[in-house]
Amino acid sequence: MEEKMFFNQEGVSVSNARFIVNGQTYAMNGVTSVKQAVRHPSRLGSVVAGVIGLIVLFSGAIGWGLVFLAAAIIWWVAQKTEWIVVLQSSSGETKALTSKERSFIEGVVTALNESIVHRG
Repeated sequence: MEEKMFFNQEGVSVSNARFIVNGQTYAMNGVTSVKQAVRHPSRLGSVVAGVIGLIVLFSGAIGWGLVFLAAAIIWWVAQKTEWIVVLQSSSGETKALTSKERSFIEGVVTALNESIVHRG
């Protein structure tokens, strides 16, 4: 049977026979299901910095308070959610690919599902 390509972007390719990512090849006949997972960043550090900034600000050191608040806001915004492709096989779950771009991961998951359906 000829290999049919479902996805090929940014070093990731999905065909009816293989899923290749970061130099790792997964045989599609061993993949039983695929799902998209999400990992939210811990925001504790930026919240603590913001609280310290407010305390310093209201204690009278306006300059330092604003510095802490600005740092907290920048820290919060810089933290990005990670999207993950999770493969299920007879040997368990594998986190095969992680990206901060949700649409990219959705495209890979869609292609993997199409590949599973295609093989029957």
